[in-house]
Amino acid sequence: MARARTRAQARPPVLELDPQAHEPPAWSRVLGLTAVVLLGAWLGLLIVGNVRAQVGPMDTTMTLRPSLSGGTKINVSPLGALYLDTHNGPVRLDVNVDQLDPVRSQALVDHPERLAGLQDEVAHDVEHGTLDLAERSCVAVVAGATALGLAVYRRPRRALAAGGLALGLLATSGATAYATWNPNAVLEPRFSGLLSSAPAVVGNARSIVTDFDTYQKELARLVTNVTKLYDVTSTLPAYSPDPATLRVLHVSDIHLNPASWKIIASLVQQYKVNVIVDSGDTMDHGTAAENGFLDPVEDLGVPYVWVRGNHDSAVTQRYLARMKNVHVLDDGRAETVAGLRFAGIGDPQFTPDRSTVPGGDAAEEQAGDRLATALREQRAAGTPVDVAIAHEPTAARMTDGEVPLVLAGHLHHEQTELLPHGTRLRVEGSTGGSGLRAVERKYPDPVEASILYFDRDTHRLQAWDEIKLGGLGQTTAEVSRHLPTT
Repeated sequence: MARARTRAQARPPVLELDPQAHEPPAWSRVLGLTAVVLLGAWLGLLIVGNVRAQVGPMDTTMTLRPSLSGGTKINVSPLGALYLDTHNGPVRLDVNVDQLDPVRSQALVDHPERLAGLQDEVAHDVEHGTLDLAERSCVAVVAGATALGLAVYRRPRRALAAGGLALGLLATSGATAYATWNPNAVLEPRFSGLLSSAPAVVGNARSIVTDFDTYQKELARLVTNVTKLYDVTSTLPAYSPDPATLRVLHVSDIHLNPASWKIIASLVQQYKVNVIVDSGDTMDHGTAAENGFLDPVEDLGVPYVWVRGNHDSAVTQRYLARMKNVHVLDDGRAETVAGLRFAGIGDPQFTPDRSTVPGGDAAEEQAGDRLATALREQRAAGTPVDVAIAHEPTAARMTDGEVPLVLAGHLHHEQTELLPHGTRLRVEGSTGGSGLRAVERKYPDPVEASILYFDRDTHRLQAWDEIKLGGLGQTTAEVSRHLPTT
């Protein structure tokens, strides 16, 4: 017995391990739960988080999708997509136009008077569809996160916690969207695909600025225009002319790209352009041998206002000046064309080989000073200039305070800047896709141009559409509408 007791005492003590010793660190548990919540919520939205809704004459599917920037995307297959910066937040509203009901759309075509009540109908449909989507999305994210939590943790309490966190995440996202909601986002849409070549969808500049001030009304207008667009089988509807709006096509830096003339001619026809403004670098080397490239200008059918760029020579300028529809502006010369008064100055430098000429920015600033002086003289004479033009933005900036709007190019990318003294500077991209320079880069430069809308009475800029087409070998198209902020 004593020997057995001795062996028992000799056994090593049994260590009792802390059950929490095998638990992962707190940050790992939080990270894992977050991943489960996000993935489960996304799967829930993807599988069951969509609502079929009738919006006017269209059958649509509304869906919430995770997003870093928020906003609304309206897919109008096969015509393209419309993007609206309606809100910020981690969710985006996707609206897919599945089909156009032939009976309802034909009724609108046969009875145009019904369009007057379409905006109220669309507003009601959108509100009803959005509420249904909110309810379904709540169920989807909670069910998705709970189901995934149960599959991962196999603990009902953890699974319910995941579902609750997913619901809280959706509620926070909805609150963020509500707080940042911008009903006027429809005033500044961005189009892609075939929609970008249908100006009727964008609408009339004056009516956009003055007649519609709510999201529902603008959405009704969009539905009406898309209805018309679907009804067309062979050609897209032309832009609805407005006698109170002047339309200016701004092009620049064509750089001997022959495809540019076809693009310009198409834009002139689609948008019913009143006048074209070319802010220079139409040529590449400015030689007499290149002059034949300019001949299509005479066939565009509208006035062509032009200033010399640093790739355009005096030979180029003289050749263009002989064309009947061309108005060459230099040394601050001003002309009234298509109801607007323009003044411009040619680039003081000629650098076809892309070399730098002594003077640099100083020469551009001197040219800008001469243009600004000419603008002051025009105002003193009672003939104020509406739009100034210079090729180089450095020269254009010197006109700040002397003119409401100044146009430039040279940089091969679009940008807009409100200068300190109130002048708006619009720099156009390359309407020639940078010409042969496009092949020097891995990704080709896009073809860019703009349509500027002016009030016929006040001559003030109402809005502008930035048009961007894919570069060499690409077929993408995008139109973005912008409104002056002041």
